[in-house]
Amino acid sequence: MPPIFPFTAIVGQERMRRALILNAVDTRIGGVLIRGERGTAKSTAARALAALLPKVKVVDDCRFGCDPDRPNTWCTECKERFEGHQNIPFHVRTTSFVNLPVSATEDRVVGTLDIEQAIQKGERHFEPGVLASANRGLLYIDEVNLLDDHVVDVLLDSAAMGVNMVEREGISFSHPARFILVGTMNPEEGELRPQLLDRFALSVDIVGIREARERVTIMERNIAFEQDSEAFRQQWMPKEEELSRQIEKARELVGQVKHTSRDLLSIAALTSSLNVDGHRADLVILKAARAQAAFEGRTKITDHDIALAAELALPHRIKRTPFQQAEMTTEQLQERIEQLAGQSVPNEAESDESESQQGKPEEKKT
Repeated sequence: MPPIFPFTAIVGQERMRRALILNAVDTRIGGVLIRGERGTAKSTAARALAALLPKVKVVDDCRFGCDPDRPNTWCTECKERFEGHQNIPFHVRTTSFVNLPVSATEDRVVGTLDIEQAIQKGERHFEPGVLASANRGLLYIDEVNLLDDHVVDVLLDSAAMGVNMVEREGISFSHPARFILVGTMNPEEGELRPQLLDRFALSVDIVGIREARERVTIMERNIAFEQDSEAFRQQWMPKEEELSRQIEKARELVGQVKHTSRDLLSIAALTSSLNVDGHRADLVILKAARAQAAFEGRTKITDHDIALAAELALPHRIKRTPFQQAEMTTEQLQERIEQLAGQSVPNEAESDESESQQGKPEEKKT
């Protein structure tokens, strides 16, 4: 296995790194599309993220890496093997990194059912595909814009649902398919169809760094890595381990992150004011904001979390707005959210007071 460049050693590209980390905290966000020119560390960042992710527990002898602590997500085989069992044998492994080739077919991605064996012998035989290997890992698609549209659609469906179900001639097989989906592309080689573009939860447009000092730092770090990759990795290992622990804690915390009705109204007012089509953006912003709060060790989201999430969730969903002419910064987004909240959203104290009054019997007038 070739040496992996440390994630924390990547210079700049803050938005890209943040989008990847948020998907690592909560895989239900729905993946990230990284668009940019050649040589901007797109594939390097994806591989580096997988290398620092926390190790995971998997059921012994399971071809799909099922989580022993979540039986409701098990594959068909594990459900049949361990029905009624209490102590599930497991082992710990590193997070998998799966690179999907551009030439991949639908069968190669989802897996195949052997219909002939099922008919002749009455046995169900499933040959796992790429989604099985990627479960609870990172699925990387380079040049996603060159992949067959139908295959991209299947991948995005699985990423959204967290399960892969294959049905042939009345025979079905399902297994968990919850993974971090990372697609990269160079817009010069063609764009994704708008329908597929919208299916990616987050999107980041990156360009080469123009600041001379940072470009020098990039050269110095790459030369050091090429000369002695192991020594370079050891130098950055404390930061890598620190980030890995932070992601692991955030994964445990994200389910406890709370949001108020004011937060939901802020998100809805923002997307509505920017004429965003559909409702996927609203859900993505909420999930990404919760992941941002968990990553920072908090159990309540703020306007700043919403702004950081919107910065990643909106650029590829907005038409003819400042996003296309000049990128809107986090500060500008937060200012807009606060302005909209002040116009149309009751303050939190009033909202809480209103909620506390609900259900109370009306006092009788004397």
